[in-house]
Amino acid sequence: MQVMGVVNVTPDSFSDGGRFVATDDAVAHGHELLAQGADMLDIGGESTRPGATRPLVAEELARVVPVIETLAQEGATLSVDTMRPEVAEAALRAGARIINDVSGGLADPGILEVAADHEATYVVMHWRAHGAEMQHEDHLVYAHGVVATVKEELEQRIEAARAAGIQDDNIVVDPGLGFSKTAEDNWRLLAGVEEFHKLGFPVLVGASRKTFLGRLLASPDGTLRPVTERESAHDAITVFLAQRGVWATRVHDVRAAKDALAVAQKLEMTGRSEETIR
Repeated sequence: MQVMGVVNVTPDSFSDGGRFVATDDAVAHGHELLAQGADMLDIGGESTRPGATRPLVAEELARVVPVIETLAQEGATLSVDTMRPEVAEAALRAGARIINDVSGGLADPGILEVAADHEATYVVMHWRAHGAEMQHEDHLVYAHGVVATVKEELEQRIEAARAAGIQDDNIVVDPGLGFSKTAEDNWRLLAGVEEFHKLGFPVLVGASRKTFLGRLLASPDGTLRPVTERESAHDAITVFLAQRGVWATRVHDVRAAKDALAVAQKLEMTGRSEETIR
């Protein structure tokens, strides 16, 4: 399984908002994640956490394009985390190869045409509303169960991507943990992740540091586990996903994810060699 390292060039992301908003800091963080073993980096200039306010297009462009230009010149495989066609276009021209659109084309269908024109890899995520509204009770209804309904709605977005000219070889799907989902919804999606392979595309999952982990690990008084103290729980998810054939996981702590994967791989290989000896 590949590891996608997160570089949030934002002042308000839930996990590390403001730490890497300066271009030099974001580039340095990208270098650090690559040194830890990231297979690719996801560069984002808009926080998509619940309640987030959208930046102006010019602000988002100013945040991500210089970072992408610098890291692309150094040979890094880069994804741009955006819902805007203008930002996707500029990012691809700057050297990004992947568009990670959390809205799956719903926020602005023009982004589908950008992906098609550039023959870029396009991540279709399950999404229902922007941050200010995503957790409204109307968006939390899954008539056929969360796994089946998310799968159905992803199929609709896949068809929209195809209609815009995106080739199947360039499509990746993401069930959208945390986006218009309850904590229990997220666990059901993880437990049923193999259902999404049936769509016929590589699967990307982003569970790192999300609130449903903080809730699982909450203290007796109900206080959520702090964002940066959820990594060991996420490592368990990383191994679980790898064992179920997920293409990539989107993470904040690349070293921890790679370590967990190395242990799982070593155990699997050792088990196979023991079976061969017998």
